[in-house]
Amino acid sequence: MAIANLVAGLVGPILEPLINLIPNKNARAEAKEKFEAQIVTAMTGLVQGQLDINKEEAKHPSIFVSGWRPAVGWVCGVALAWNFVVHPMLLWLAFILPDIPVDLSTAPQLDTGELMTILLGMLGLGGLRTYEKRVGVAREHMKEE
Repeated sequence: MAIANLVAGLVGPILEPLINLIPNKNARAEAKEKFEAQIVTAMTGLVQGQLDINKEEAKHPSIFVSGWRPAVGWVCGVALAWNFVVHPMLLWLAFILPDIPVDLSTAPQLDTGELMTILLGMLGLGGLRTYEKRVGVAREHMKEE
């Protein structure tokens, strides 16, 4: 769990000297093990809490609550299509058709720096969705009650 390692890396330098004050080698190792287990438990609880929130949001009847993730996905998709397909084609058209009455070379190009951060985060979640499908816990495999 990468997040647990990050938290341990941040909190470890504070707690490590305290753990090292324990004179008994076995008790020191046990204290360190307990500390690491508590970090993993805390991080697992945070992740589970977020998953529970996500489930409740997805059930909500309002599109503004349940549909914000798909909306962000569509915005990212449209922006990428504009930047990497439509905009280059407009520039190409402006080059091969210099007599058209509209200056296509002035079409804006989007800054994709922030967009990629959002998109990569969403694709990471998409990777978990693929895992769900492979393990058989995806929505299509759920039994109706």
